[in-house]
Amino acid sequence: MPHVNPYLLLALAIIAEVIGTSLLKASSGFTRLWPSIGTAISYGTSFYLLALTLHTVPTGVAYAIWSGAGIVLISIIGWLVFGQVLDGPALLGMALIVAGVAVIQLFSRTAGH
Repeated sequence: MPHVNPYLLLALAIIAEVIGTSLLKASSGFTRLWPSIGTAISYGTSFYLLALTLHTVPTGVAYAIWSGAGIVLISIIGWLVFGQVLDGPALLGMALIVAGVAVIQLFSRTAGH
């Protein structure tokens, strides 16, 4: 495979995971065929891309970014698409997650700088 920026692969893994989680909600407990199939494909794609990322990005850093960004993005989709409520503590918690990922990226030597 030609050299691809590992953070691009990680971003694509995050997008695939968020799509999979959104489809998981739409699958109604795997009782609807197409959302269920989409969930499996999206999660498979996400894990494959995450595995490729782990060739060059430390596991803890990649997972922190993958899970943190996924939490924030799926919460936003839940709010926009599924009408779920995000109260003050939820928004504060997500802001802290974003801040934590930013600290890792900007200041940690384990992030590959």
